[in-house]
Amino acid sequence: MSAPSDGPHRKLPRWIVLGGSGFVGSAIVAELLRRGEHVMSMAAPRLSSDASNAAALVAEAAHSTAVDSLAEAFSGAEFVINAAGLATPGEGGSPAMMGANGLLPAVIALAARQAGVRRFVHLSSASVQGHRRMIDESGQRAPFSAYSRTKALGEEVLELLATAEAGSTGGLAPGNVVSIRATSVQGTSRPTTRSLVKVASSALASVVAPGTAPTPVSSIDALAWFVVQSALFTGPVPPLVLQPWEGLSVSEVLRAAGGRAPVRLPQWFCHGVLSTGYFISRMLGERLHGPIRRVELMWFGQGQEPGWAESAGLIPTPAIAHVLEQARLSLR
Repeated sequence: MSAPSDGPHRKLPRWIVLGGSGFVGSAIVAELLRRGEHVMSMAAPRLSSDASNAAALVAEAAHSTAVDSLAEAFSGAEFVINAAGLATPGEGGSPAMMGANGLLPAVIALAARQAGVRRFVHLSSASVQGHRRMIDESGQRAPFSAYSRTKALGEEVLELLATAEAGSTGGLAPGNVVSIRATSVQGTSRPTTRSLVKVASSALASVVAPGTAPTPVSSIDALAWFVVQSALFTGPVPPLVLQPWEGLSVSEVLRAAGGRAPVRLPQWFCHGVLSTGYFISRMLGERLHGPIRRVELMWFGQGQEPGWAESAGLIPTPAIAHVLEQARLSLR
């Protein structure tokens, strides 16, 4: 990891990545270092909030002491990437989760504006659109769990701040605050990926017939590349951007992860199992929503509308099949 040197003539980092030691953040830092960029990884401040809507979160951020301290840390940087957050999709809501996923993006955006940062990229999640058959870059959200609701609010606070800034001068210009909706991101050492490999290698590996549905399962390599390219893009970037599809079907993902063809199940059976599972999970305070959603994606997949990445020509080299195969080989 690169960091500023000491002394009055220290070289300021061009990039700052909050949450740079995490799964996504460390991959972004590695991508930047491969390009020879000067990057500093920062731990995000631990925030807590009992707010339940975007307006309350924005008001809370405006009075947070973390804004000034972050603005000082951002001084001289061109790009700030927020890869921090609380990624616990299977757990219930908490003030810590709201602080990490809902309040923090607003605090960082205010600090970035104060510091004169060129572009702020926030890592959101496609889960904010819930069970929609086709995910896209629209402002339509349908969160289905505590985690996805806080991530949705993280997007909404940035929209509110952008609206407030639209008629002002200075700060981050429109097109320079971007939320990237990451899809189902996998990496060779990620516990979620290892769990997928174990399922795909077992008799549980199954899809809804005929097994050709597209899946949003994607690679950390492609996401890191796309985040950096989006930040560097010379023109305006839409406020909501969807991570590009890497081209695999539900059957192809399980074959790459498990080395075997999955069983094909009838649609009526899968719908019945999922309906029962979600009902039980709601009775338990949504505790099982995360695992059930992973099964739903394994069976049905989820389509993606082509978005800004395709129109801008920012399509990463697909790497998900290789990542899953490497994860499978590492568990032998």
